[in-house]
Amino acid sequence: MIVKFDVYFDGEYWCARGIDEDIFTQGKTLDELMKNLREAVELHFEEEIERGEERVVMTLSQFEVSRVEQTASS
Repeated sequence: MIVKFDVYFDGEYWCARGIDEDIFTQGKTLDELMKNLREAVELHFEEEIERGEERVVMTLSQFEVSRVEQTASS
């Protein structure tokens, strides 16, 4: 089963909100968020995982793209 998350930066923390599941976690860094996300999914689906069912995490990220300043070459 694929468990989908919307991943975004709220200005202070990286956040992951479950799309089809009631799961939310956050972290100061993206690495910390991924660690916390794995733990949150393992806890949420603990019984299913113990029965041998597999859970795959899919993250959808959103970020802002702005114009890149170009510098003049000498």
